[in-house]
Parts: sequence; C-alpha cells; structure tokens
Amino acid sequence: MPRRFLHKFGGSSLADADCYRRVAHILLTQGSSDDLVVVSAAGKTTNQLIALLQRAESQRGYEAELQQLEQFQQALILKLLLGPEAGALKTQLCADLVQLRQWLAKPQPPRAQIQALGEVWSARLLAALLGQLGVQALALDARRFLTVQDDLTPDYQRSADALAQTLASHPDTRVVITGFVASNSDGDSVLLGRNGSDYSATVIAALAGVAQATIWTDVQGVFNADPNLLQDARLQAELSLEEADRLARLGSPVLHSRTLQPLKRQPMALHVRSSYTPEQPYTKILDQGARAEPVITSLDRVVVLKLPVASLAAAQSLLAEHGLLPLLQYPDKGALVLTEEQAPQAESLLSEQLTPEFERVEGLGMVALVSRHAGRLAGAFARLLGRRAWPLQSDAMALITLVPEQEVADLTARAHRRCAGPLKKIGLLVAGKGNIGAAWLTQFAHYQRRISDELEAELSLVAILGRSQALLQPEGIDCAQWQSQFEQQAQPYQLDALIEQAASLPYDELIFLDITASGELARAYPQLLSHGVHLISANKQAGSDQMDNYRELKNKLAQRHLYWRYNATVGAGLPVFYAIDDLQRGGDTLSRIEGVFSGTLSWLFHHFDGSKPFSQLVLEAKAKGFTEPDPREDLGGVDMQRKLLILAREAGLELELEQIGLESLVPDSLAALSPDEFLERIDELDGVMKDALASAQARGLCLRYTAALTLAEGKLNAKVGLEPVAPDHPFASLPPGDNQFLFYSEHYPNGLVIQGPGAGREVTAAAVQSDLVAICRRLLH
Repeated sequence: MPRRFLHKFGGSSLADADCYRRVAHILLTQGSSDDLVVVSAAGKTTNQLIALLQRAESQRGYEAELQQLEQFQQALILKLLLGPEAGALKTQLCADLVQLRQWLAKPQPPRAQIQALGEVWSARLLAALLGQLGVQALALDARRFLTVQDDLTPDYQRSADALAQTLASHPDTRVVITGFVASNSDGDSVLLGRNGSDYSATVIAALAGVAQATIWTDVQGVFNADPNLLQDARLQAELSLEEADRLARLGSPVLHSRTLQPLKRQPMALHVRSSYTPEQPYTKILDQGARAEPVITSLDRVVVLKLPVASLAAAQSLLAEHGLLPLLQYPDKGALVLTEEQAPQAESLLSEQLTPEFERVEGLGMVALVSRHAGRLAGAFARLLGRRAWPLQSDAMALITLVPEQEVADLTARAHRRCAGPLKKIGLLVAGKGNIGAAWLTQFAHYQRRISDELEAELSLVAILGRSQALLQPEGIDCAQWQSQFEQQAQPYQLDALIEQAASLPYDELIFLDITASGELARAYPQLLSHGVHLISANKQAGSDQMDNYRELKNKLAQRHLYWRYNATVGAGLPVFYAIDDLQRGGDTLSRIEGVFSGTLSWLFHHFDGSKPFSQLVLEAKAKGFTEPDPREDLGGVDMQRKLLILAREAGLELELEQIGLESLVPDSLAALSPDEFLERIDELDGVMKDALASAQARGLCLRYTAALTLAEGKLNAKVGLEPVAPDHPFASLPPGDNQFLFYSEHYPNGLVIQGPGAGREVTAAAVQSDLVAICRRLLH
C-alpha cells in the first residue's frame, strides 16, 4: 500500500536543536506512522563542508574549520539525545570525521561524498530523536535506492523498485531520508545541485506514489509579492501547478522549477508551509488549483548576455544541455537574461563552446507578473513602465520586464497595488429575453471573454429573468447555452426574493440590465439600489416616471455612489446622451430639442405621399415587422413623448410627461378596441390623415410626426405630433426608418444633427452593451 504523506525539512527548519524538536513535534502531530521524511543538512552544515573542500583544494589549513563543524554536530547530539542513542550517534560521527580527514587529504577530494555528510548526519539525528520519543523511525541514505542519469533525471523504474523493497521491510515506520544526494548507474555519489533537497523530496514522493508532499521551510508559503518588501503581500491559499512552475522558472525563492517536474509525472498535492508557524495558513499547489490572485515576483539583480542575433538559438540549446534555462530572452536584441547564479557557468560555456563574442550587461533587475489571466493585465502592467524599462515580454502565464536595479522595488510595489489584487468579479442580472434581450445575450456570449480581458475583470452572467420564471446560477451561466439552461432549470420567482438572493452573491459589484418595458421592474429600481446594484435600462418607464420618483432615484444613486445608464432608451445607441453631456460640460446652453424619435413613424411618413391610404402603409409596416404587434403603440405617440421627456431631464429640466403635448394618430373611437377589432376598422384613420397631408402639400410642405421642446425666456414648450416641414428641412430628407435628433444651442444655432437607426434588435442590444462597458470602466478605473 503506498505511503500517504512525505515531509521535507530544509536547512533553515533544522538550524539548531530547538528546530529539530519543533520538526519532531510536527511529525508527531501532523503526520502518520508511515510518513516519509526528507531532510537537508542542519543549518549551515553544507556551507561548512564546502568551505573545508575549498581550503583543502587550495592547500590551506582547515583544522579550525573542521573543529568548528565537529563542535556544532556534537552539540546537536548532546542537546537532543540521551544515553545510548547519543553515544551511538557520537560514535558514528567520530568515524565519519576520520573518513572526512582522509578524503580532505587527497589531491582531489571526493566532493559529492563529502557534501553528502551533512544530510547523512541530519537524517540520523532526526530518526534517533523520533526513536527517543517512542516513534518507530529509520534513517535511510537515498543513495541506496535513488539512481539518476547524467542529467540528474531519475531512473524511475529502478529507483521505485529499490525504494519499494526497502519500505516493504519497514511498515509503520517513519523513514527519514537524505535529501540532495543520489547515485549514478555506477553507484557513485551524485549531488542534485542547487535546491537539490526539494527536488529529491518530490522525486521520492513520486517514486513512492504519495498523495501529498509538504515542503516545510522558514516562510509561510507563496505570497502574491515578496512579504519582505511589501507589508500588504497576501498569502496564496492555492496555486495551479502551471502558475507555480512559471514562478519557479522566473527565479522564485520559494519554488524551484526542478522541484515541480515530478508533479507532472505523478499527480500529488504539494504544500508549502512554515515549520516555525505550522498552525498558520499555507499554500497548496495542485494540478489545477483555485483561481489565484496574480503574483508579482522580482529579482533585484539579473545578468544580461548580449550575443549576435544569429547565435542566439545555438546559445539557448547549449545552455539547455547543461540545465541552464534563461529567465527570458529578447530575440531582437540577441539577449539572454540570467540569474546571478546562472551567469558564471553560462559565460564559461558560451566562451568555450560557442563564441567569445558576447557582452555582459549588469545593473538591471527583473519584475514579473504571473497569472493564468496575464493577458487581461497586460495593459495595466505596461502603463506602469517608465522610459528606462525594457520592452514588456508576455506569454499566456506571465508579463516580464527589466528595469534598472534601483527601480525594482518601486515597480514591484506599484505593480502589486495595480495588478496583484484579485480580479474584480462583476455579476450581471438580465431581465428580458425577448428580441432585444436575446440579441444582447448572443452578443455577450460572443464578446464575454474579450470584454473581461479588456476590462481586466471577471464578468459573469448570474441571472436571467423572464416574465414568470428566472434562472439564477451563482457561479455564472454558460452564455453559449443560456436558452437550453433556461428551459431546463428556470424556476418561478418573486422579484423581491430574487433581488435579495442576488444581492448576497459573492460578487464585488452587481449590475442589473432591464431589457423590458415592464413598469413593475422599473418600480423595483429603488430596491435594487438599496442593495448596491447598478442599473442599465432599455426600459423607458423609470426615466419617464413622475418627477418625484425620478428625483428620488437620482438621489439614491448619488447617495450610494451607484451608476445608472440608459442610452438604449432613446435612439437605440445613437450618441444622443453623449452629445447633451458634451454640450453641457463645454458650457453650452440648449435652447431647443427636436426630432423624429420613432423608426416606425419615420418609415410611415417617408412613404405617405397620398399615393396610398395611410392605413395601407400601416398594414405594410406591420407585415414587415416595423411596428409593434399592436400598431397603436407606435401611432399613439406615447413612446416619442417618453423619449422627449427623458432627453429633457438629461438636459437638466424638471418636467412631467403630462407637460408634453401629445397628438395621437389614433382617434378615441379606435383607442379602446381589441387589436383585432382595431385592424378591422383601421381605414377609419385615412380621412383625418388625408386631410392633414393635403393641408401640408397645399403649402408646399412635407408632413412628418415630430417631437419638439423649446426653452425661451424661461418658458418651456414641448409637444409631440404632426408637423408640416419645408422640403429643405432635415426631417424631409430623413431616410425611411431612421431617427433624427436636432440640438440647438448657443454654440450650435443652426442645429447639431444626429441621425441613424433608432431601433432594431442588434443596435439596441449594442447600446446596452456599451452602457455595460462604460459602467465597468468606471467601477474598475
């Protein structure tokens, strides 16, 4: 049966006797009786052994250093062990020191065997301490089972078989294994290089098939920035393996690229925890992992090697053969960026085996952002770069730049503030899935990812409301499948309860899109605002409600610092509101607003020249889908009346709907009929309309249905109805179906004209989409 857990403790976690006691306590409280444990050398032991080697190889005296090493190891034994256990380890230590002296005396001391002593002593000591505490424990030299090839890649099958045989002989035993060392196929000792203990830990975990490996160190885990630089750096609870690997390849001090390679072969969870505060939260590295915040990582100093561009590919290949992977490259500059530790070996290889023609550039540091959503943050990150920054390099997981050393800390802090917070989550609730609503849902499905990337946010559609049923999915609805999901999963709902439920969802902001003509929904706007929900309306009801209600709505928006946009209510996305806003912000004063605000009436009066009865044109328009199902909704003029009122209020005027004169084209005798009855008697419109047209034509004028508002000397006059206009008036040449808006002001005495399609599924849905993006930009920036 596979062992379940492996624990790895580094030198900083085994710095002194107190650290060993802490590690033993962790193993007794956090583990199981058959855990595997991988250890580094105690404290600075490896550095001491390297110093001895260097002194021996340079034929300098090393006795004082050797005595210091012996005293440190003896002190650990005396502080941790009693009686026979202490005596046994002291005897083994004395024998090892005799062997060490013999090795050091050789012309070429065996470096791997000498450096491996630190891990051997550490494993023996921890196993003995666990045994003294009544725990079955075994110290195991990894060289007895771990065989690696020339490139330090394990011989997995051979090593796994050898390890399995050893573990089978020691059930219910905590096996303490040396890190950092292995054997080659000839049985010679091999060192696993920089951060080799972490690498050997995950290799051994993969060989044993453990489900979870924990790297115990002196830091709590992976933060979204260096906590030594930034006090507000946040611990990441989870990282995906892909994110962790990218951080490692960019020189993260906590994660190392080779350490993560075995996880790609053998699925396991990797935890990074602090042995000093084992009770504190930590970081889990999983195959997928939860959605993590972007992480800012930096190196204070890097080395850039500039080569002839033609040599760059060969240089990379050469370095890769020797296990050297540059942090990044600039192909157009022929530049390879390396850590300070990589640079000496890389320079030696290049000069000896490829070309001596390269330039070493110093004085630079690296700042990078790592995220599965790096693309969304490229714009924000790039805007932080000063003129001395190198061009931004990017891929699917990272954004990287080089800056002068002295700018690293500042850019790291600014990038953390701007980019390393979690992506703001914005939830959308849409009411209305008819023509325009369906068109918007289709558009949003197509552009959702692009908009999210451009806004550097996460936009999710969380609810779709129909007339009597609603689909609410807190995690977000798949917009590409919204129709089938609604049909299968929608439930009856009460609007008040649904608003309450939506307001409790875990989103930073909620935006309610009202793509209906519902008065009930418009009346619910105050409740939505009370829950901090922003509004987008294609529904004209709220904008043309009683002035007291409208004023209350505006006050609530101001008090709660919320946004309400309603460009789709007038002109279906034509820049009408933008024009009014720009005029007013420029200090201009509007004196008159007029126009044709109905595509249906625009089409009807363009064709109404007396050659056909007016009623016949209405029936043709209905057949073409230009009118509402009941044409009286267009002919009554109330829609244009509401639009004029909304424009007037946008211009700062306090006006009620009743103050706008309305000339309906539907006589009282037809107003109360059913739709079918109206259509049967529709020719009753013709007499009045024929007379109106004849009157206009007799004066050489064209007949149009218009809206107009005039403000002169403090007096306001507003009306909607039939209006004869001159042949050279803009209304006379208006293309059939288009809307037209004319704004007269001090700066535009001859009128500012805005013209185009004022209705239609796609353009109205696009207006809603434009309002959505506008609100999101305000929320995010």
